[in-house]
Amino acid sequence: MVSTAQRIGPTTHRVGRHRHARSRQSRRGRRTRIRLPPQRPRPRVCRDAIAALLHANDLHDLADTAKLLVSEAVTNVNRHTDTQLIHIDTLVRDRIATIAVRDGSPERHPYPRDAAPDEEGGRGLLLMRELAYAWGVTWENGLHPTGKHIWFELRDPASP
Repeated sequence: MVSTAQRIGPTTHRVGRHRHARSRQSRRGRRTRIRLPPQRPRPRVCRDAIAALLHANDLHDLADTAKLLVSEAVTNVNRHTDTQLIHIDTLVRDRIATIAVRDGSPERHPYPRDAAPDEEGGRGLLLMRELAYAWGVTWENGLHPTGKHIWFELRDPASP
């Protein structure tokens, strides 16, 4: 069985069948970008790729929470935007993982809301607010945004 993230070069990993991740190490930590093809990415593929990256960086305790939050962020992109291409950026440093899901749609501003008890959706950002150490939305290109990053930070319970 092939793992979700497979190393195929010094900085490139195969994620699933056609997805790719690029990694680089710096003094600021290990950065990885996953670029998904121009089709609706499945949350499962995204969450499995992030879990594999966290396991590879010995952050096993963060993997389940990261999978849930990545799945929620990707589902929001699929449900609320027309964008086809998603980037997932991960920075791991000092036992802290910062994960950002980028879409190319500046039109919708994500915000947590109180979902009715019988609603199927509407709880993803509430989960993010409760489970992440920090989270937020960053717009690309200032006054004329071309996209946004929904990001969250998870900290290893063993970190200082």
